[in-house]
Amino acid sequence: MEGFAPSLRFFIELTDVKTAVWLQYLYIVILAAIVYKLGFAKKLPLLKNIVIYFCLLIGCLVMLIFSYALPIAEGLAGAAILLIIYKIRLHQTKKQQTEAK
Repeated sequence: MEGFAPSLRFFIELTDVKTAVWLQYLYIVILAAIVYKLGFAKKLPLLKNIVIYFCLLIGCLVMLIFSYALPIAEGLAGAAILLIIYKIRLHQTKKQQTEAK
C-alpha cells in the first residue's frame, strides 16, 4: 500500500480494490473536466465538445495508469483550485472595472 498514490490509498481503504480503481478514474475524469473547462475550453459546437470530452475520457485512462504510483489526481486537484481562484479574481477585477467607469 505504501507505493500507491494518496488518493488511491484513500479509496482502497474505503472500499475494495476494484471499486477503488473506478472511484479513482471517476475522480480523475471530474477533475480533468473541471481543469479543461476553467483553463482551456472555448465556445464550440456540440459535436466538437462531445469529441473533446470523449478524448478526455480516453486520456484519463492513461492518467489512471500513472496514478497508481504518481499523485496525478492530487496535481489535478491543485490545478483546479488554482484555476478557480484565478477565475474568481478575474471576475472581481472585471466587476470593479465596470463599476469604476
